[in-house]
Amino acid sequence: MLLMHTKSRGIMDNPWLVRRLERVAKRHQDHRSPFQRDRARILHSAAFRRLQSKTQVMGSGQSDFYRTRLTHSLEASQIGSGIIAQIRSKYPQQSVELFPADDSLIESLCLAHDIGHPPFGHGGEVALHYMMRDHGGFEGNGQTFRIVAHLEPFSENFGMNLTRRTLLGLIKYPQVLDKLQCKPLPKLPKSTRELKADNWHPPKGLYQDDIEMIDWVLAPLSSNDRTEFQKTTTKANGHKKTIYKSLDCSVMELADDIAYGIHDLEDAIVTGVVSQQDFNHHVIKKLQLLDDPWIQSYSETLASKLFDNQRFIQKEAIGGLVNYLITAVELIDVNEVKATNFQEPLLKINAVHPTIAAQTLQIFKDFVYQYVIKQTSIQQLEYRGQQIVMELFTALASDPERLLPKATVIRWQQAEQNGQNSHRIIADYVAGMTDEYATRLYQTLFLPIGQTGFGKHDY
Repeated sequence: MLLMHTKSRGIMDNPWLVRRLERVAKRHQDHRSPFQRDRARILHSAAFRRLQSKTQVMGSGQSDFYRTRLTHSLEASQIGSGIIAQIRSKYPQQSVELFPADDSLIESLCLAHDIGHPPFGHGGEVALHYMMRDHGGFEGNGQTFRIVAHLEPFSENFGMNLTRRTLLGLIKYPQVLDKLQCKPLPKLPKSTRELKADNWHPPKGLYQDDIEMIDWVLAPLSSNDRTEFQKTTTKANGHKKTIYKSLDCSVMELADDIAYGIHDLEDAIVTGVVSQQDFNHHVIKKLQLLDDPWIQSYSETLASKLFDNQRFIQKEAIGGLVNYLITAVELIDVNEVKATNFQEPLLKINAVHPTIAAQTLQIFKDFVYQYVIKQTSIQQLEYRGQQIVMELFTALASDPERLLPKATVIRWQQAEQNGQNSHRIIADYVAGMTDEYATRLYQTLFLPIGQTGFGKHDY
């Protein structure tokens, strides 16, 4: 087993604690663990700071109350710590063998999990995937890996130079987009204004451009483990999707889903985006049908509490739901549940919700998707952002040496000279923009009232 807690085991004896660049600055009396260092690098990164101005569900610039991707990530990190505390209580011996002694690893994953998402939410993601359709595609999780492993300037070539285990935990879909994309591509629209988002949602995965770093992260796995880990299934939309995740990733994803399904719903309720009538019909009625006495009892007064004008009553109701979902988490042996044969403990064990808890969370996630995200006003904002991103990409790609910042021009020129994918450099630059920055740059390039000379942004 991993025996992550033992200080006697040297870092070099454990391949999951190794960094791509072995030389790490040694600071006087720095007693932090490898994962505490990782968390610090994520917290101090430009990519993490930019999350404060990127859309979560509601528009990031519409109100200072709405959750942004930054506050969502902070909440996911807190939930992740709660899940680990619960696992330690339920599985004391297994936890000692599987997890570090503190929560820094899971906190790092939750803090970093969204930093690859482009401006304007899924509208920006669809736009960039369309613009990159012949150049390796674009996807938010793949961009997260690229940022931490390559783009952030903590090291010259290896991004934040995080530990291998942290990088493994951030890989939600361990296969490259080229092997996941449905073939043939959808029919191209006559113009970008006619682009239908549903036709261009990307598969979920990594970039072929980053294959060297992907191979390095997966190097400790046996050939059989890697082959199984990268297996896929075909979805209804024709894309393929990977089946398995690492242990740490499974914890992070649960925390992300709870934050999305419960806390993001809170924004929609408080701001009047959803009605109590819809909530009763599409959430409460479904909860009442679940075979769980606690859920049935709790749901009887849930709607009245969530839609109460007294915030402390709302908070109490939200807290009870989150606590239920955290305390329900279990560890499973993936080999037994899915008839696999993983040897690596980080792949063999996963954190999951039992059936009723999983159904409960899915009810909330479905409601947020159908009655918040798919709401016309939010989709209109997403469409606008989609158009802004495509226009910016088109302009920047038309004359990169003229329109990109100097540092990005150098990266673009190096890619051109080395026969690499120079379009990826432009995608990196656009994806790193905040909603506000992208809007202002659009105004500068295309509108006579546009601003000029605002702060630089490099990737």
